[in-house]
Parts: sequence; structure tokens; C-alpha cells
Amino acid sequence: MYVAFWQVRPLKQTALLLFSLCAFSAVLPADGRKVADDPEVASALKVLDVWVAATVAQREQPGLSIGIVHDQHLIWSKGYGFADLQRKVPATPATLYRIASISKLFTATAVMQLKDSGKLRLDDSVSQHLPWFKIQNKAAEAPVITIRHLLTHTSGLPREAKGVNWSALTFPKREEMIQRLAEQEAAYPAETEWKYSNLGVSLAGEIVAAVSGESWPDYVATHILKPLGMQATRVLPEPSTSGLAVGYGKRVPGAPRDVEPFVDIQAERPAGNLASNVEDLSRFISLQFRDKPAGSDQILSGRTLRQMHRIHWLRSDWKSGWGLGFSVRRVGEQVRAGHGGSLPGHRTKIEFAPAEKLGVIVLTNANDGDPVRYVNQAFTLVGPALARATAKAKTIPQPDPAWEKYVGTYSWKHSDVQVLILNGELTVIMPDAENPWESRLTLRPEGPDTFQMLSSPGSGTGAIGETVRFEAASDGRVTRLHTANAYYLRK
Repeated sequence: MYVAFWQVRPLKQTALLLFSLCAFSAVLPADGRKVADDPEVASALKVLDVWVAATVAQREQPGLSIGIVHDQHLIWSKGYGFADLQRKVPATPATLYRIASISKLFTATAVMQLKDSGKLRLDDSVSQHLPWFKIQNKAAEAPVITIRHLLTHTSGLPREAKGVNWSALTFPKREEMIQRLAEQEAAYPAETEWKYSNLGVSLAGEIVAAVSGESWPDYVATHILKPLGMQATRVLPEPSTSGLAVGYGKRVPGAPRDVEPFVDIQAERPAGNLASNVEDLSRFISLQFRDKPAGSDQILSGRTLRQMHRIHWLRSDWKSGWGLGFSVRRVGEQVRAGHGGSLPGHRTKIEFAPAEKLGVIVLTNANDGDPVRYVNQAFTLVGPALARATAKAKTIPQPDPAWEKYVGTYSWKHSDVQVLILNGELTVIMPDAENPWESRLTLRPEGPDTFQMLSSPGSGTGAIGETVRFEAASDGRVTRLHTANAYYLRK
């Protein structure tokens, strides 16, 4: 298939593919190189490389940069095509792109930093920090709009500030946005519908400035980009910014692509203004996988990051929703968080699976760049290989011989539980459950005859984390199993 495809490729596309293969750049820290060199992972990366190169060429895309992050390492990255078609500047992992709405994640991060430092609460009203915030609302008894609503897009606010015109590419300055706000009307009362709002996240950026005493650009640069080592990222990029990719319109058969104008979105900068590259964004994704207390390059604690990744608004199909700043979706059994971005000439996407510590970055410089296609293929091709390469050999724990005295059947009225030693762990199962294996609870020792109940994936019991205690008679035989609110007699 590949040979035949190569043979019929037009000369222009073949040249582009050959060039892309020469534009390779892999940033592989020494201890990150090991997993990338695993034979199965290396094979998957080669297949992905060939597929991306062929797809970029087939679609005649100007340029694309992609990176794969595993835990704390950018294990593979590459550029395809050109950042500037006219000057034949190659796209690389260091090429800057307007990441557009991915910028919202940095504004959300700033809000969460201020929340953790006690300077605001997510359920504070917007007007508490922005006294000038006033907007019309159809519902007389609509809930007060809070910071949480802004980050989860449940505020009901209009998509844009008044004066934004994406056709004419006109955007109000901050003072104009504030002046015109009272003339706007919320589309829905808060908490009734999910409604994406650039205006809402722009207001979140205003809250960052009001609470911190620093401008939004200065805050993001000082408290997020600098500690993460994102030295190439620009909060306020300009057309002359070195290394910035030229943005192009969509492909029109038989015609060259139009060059899209550089856009400064003014008052809505907190919702979509940053420029960044694969290498810098890999550092932001690696942050999402760390679970340490805040400090130094751990700009948010692991606990807060988990809070941001969790669903706060679930769509009715139960397949996707919104966290605090992050879009969250379920793909098969995998949960992914991330965000996409769109500005004239630039289409971008980052997405990561927290449980697998796997992330993908795709940045393109065309209106039809379709980064989601490449993100999905990277997860499909490389994800399973990485999972197998990094799987830890499972060792069965050695049970305490003293646990044998607990093994048996215990009864409470008409309900029985069975205590067994399974896979080296003291375990309680419900014999009459539809799936006894999924109903199991493991018991972790806490003290003499005392254990803490831990759940299996499907147990669903409300007693998780609570203590159970075994009681013995004077002859040493165990006769009862005590929970916090009941006891079971041994049969």
C-alpha cells in the first residue's frame, strides 16, 4: 500500500514529504529516551511518523508540529512542511504557533493559583472582584455568576464581548469591553446550559489582574511560564515575533493558500492570545502528571490539578464535559483532558490522559489544519505500545499466615459475606452479588485484628475507607466481624 501510494504521489507532495523527513527534531532527555527506544514504541512512532507525513502531504497542509509526552518527558517530536511557505522555513518542534484558546488553560491555572493562596474562592461572585461587572439577564431570579461558572462555561454569558466581529476581525479594547458590558444580555441563567464564552474567560483574566495586582500578561509570564521554563512562549506575540509561523487559509484546489492576517484580540486576550511551541507545551502537559505539593516548578499542587481535570459539567451523553478550564472527554475506557485553539491561520490541540500520563500536542498553521485528527491517531498508534512498555510487573503480595484465622463466612440477618485470601490479600466478597469478583473489598492491616476497607473498581459500597475489626472468643476462634455500624456473626 505504501509503495503504491508513494509511486502515484504528485511531485510537489513527494518533495514535501521528503522535506518533512529532514525536519525531524526529537527532544529526548536521557531517561526519557529509554521508553522511546523500546522496540514496540519505536515501531509505533515510525508508523505515526509515516502516517503524519503522508497525511500532511496528501492534504497539502503548509506545516504541522507534533509532540508526544510521557510523564515528565517529551519522548518524540517532529515538524512537517513549512512554517513559512514563501521563504521555505521548515516547521519544527520549536516553531511558534498562535495556540488560541489553549490560552484559556493558562488563565484557569492563574485563577487556581490565586484560589490556593487564599486570595479568592471559586464560588465568589464575579462582581465581588469586578465591581463594574453588570449584564442584563432575562431571568429575574438567575443565580449570581461566579468564578466557577466562568471556568466551566456555565455562566450563560454571550460567547463574545460586544464589538467582536470575527468577519471584520475587529475587537474591543479593555475599556470598551467594560463600557459595553451593561448593554449585553446573558443567553441563559447560570448553571442551566453549557455555553462556551470567550467573554467569560476574559473576565476571569480581569479577576486575575484585580486580585493579584499584576496585569494578566505579567502574571502569566511571571507565575506560570517562567517557573515552568516555557521560555519561548509569548503572552503578547506580535507579527514580527521571531519563529512565529505564518498562518494560512484553507486549501482551495488549484489556487495558492491565502495568508491570514495576524490578529490581536485585545480585551479577549486571556481567552486566546498566547503563542507557543511543542517543546514549551510539553512542559505544561508534564505538570499535569505531577502529584506534589505546590512549589518551584510545581506551580499547582497535584490535588488542585486533579480538581481541574475532574468533570464539573457533564453533557447528557455522559461522554464529555468540562472541568475547571479543561475540556474532558471519554474515548473508550480512556479519560482525556485538554483544549483546542482556533485563530485565523492557526488550528491547535493539546490532549492528555492523566491515568496513563500520556499527552499529545499538535500545532498547525492553516485554517483546515484539523489537529484533532492527528491527536486521535497518535493516541491510537502509540498509546497501547507505551502502556505495554511501561507496565510494571505485577507481584503478588505474600499474605500474613495469621490471616487464616479470619477466613470464613459471616452472616448479618439474611445476608452473608465471605472472607478469603485472594492474590495474597485478605478480601471480603458478597457471594450472592451478580459479579462477586467486582463486589470484593480488600482489607489493609491497621492494627491487631483491625483493617481498613479498600474498594475494587466495581464494588460501589459506601463503606470504603472505614474500619473493620475481627472479634475472637476466649479460645482464640474468630467469631465476629465488626463494621462501623453493624456486626456479622461467623457461621
